[in-house]
Amino acid sequence: MHLRFAGLLFFGFSNEDIHKQSLVFVAIFWVFAIFGKNKTNHPIMLSLKEEKAKIYMAAYFPILFLILIWTLHFLKVLSILNIDHYGVLPHTAIGLRGIFFTPLIHEDFNHLFNNSIPLLVLGTGLFYFYSDMAVKIILWIWLVSGLGIWIIGRDAYHIGASGIVYGLAAFLFFSGIFRGIIRLIAMSLLVIFLYGSMVWGIFPIRMDISWEGHLFGAISGLALSYYYLKEGPQHEKPAWMDEPEAEELDDNEEFDENDEKKPFPGIDKDDRNTKNSLRW
Repeated sequence: MHLRFAGLLFFGFSNEDIHKQSLVFVAIFWVFAIFGKNKTNHPIMLSLKEEKAKIYMAAYFPILFLILIWTLHFLKVLSILNIDHYGVLPHTAIGLRGIFFTPLIHEDFNHLFNNSIPLLVLGTGLFYFYSDMAVKIILWIWLVSGLGIWIIGRDAYHIGASGIVYGLAAFLFFSGIFRGIIRLIAMSLLVIFLYGSMVWGIFPIRMDISWEGHLFGAISGLALSYYYLKEGPQHEKPAWMDEPEAEELDDNEEFDENDEKKPFPGIDKDDRNTKNSLRW
């Protein structure tokens, strides 16, 4: 019987602290989002309402995905579905199907919970800042991380969505750094604050964790952040850069018909040859 490698979230050896930070962040976010309502029509408040609506929309698809994987896991626990063997089994033809199903399968509730919080936080961040390209980013990370496991993975079933988590974290971090936009850099710093220790998950430190999926998820996120650099949020030119430049006067306009230089304003023509003394 094959040993199942669960894609436990790549937080190295400080999972509890990181989950606490994530839960605090999510709790604060939803408290402000749900109870921070106001009925004023002040422009600032209207802007806040628009941002709140944008955040709701950004969280929509991550929440749908969480509902799907939790539903599948409950069906598995109730013995209605037997889906563990649909994970990636490296170097086998039948194991290729796991590329498409692995992120949907989890070993137990602890494994599922560990992946759910970062999927919600990072997924919402992706759809908020990169809404026009979020779906293709996720699909590329999904495929590349699964294919990487199939190519170099150990002979065991690899399951879990942590490859996608690594990919999202890497994409959000490096995309913010590469683009140099303040709000995106702030998102990069938030990723480091919440999930900085996950970097240890890409190394073969714990043999019960599919570090191969973590590694290829992170690589795909890094590569995509550079490949799609021309898409998504871009630097906005300051208003003064769009103003037309003042036309320079032609050199010929500085002289009259007799090639005599025109006097400066406020200086009499007769005084142009007068020497003025400078005092220190």
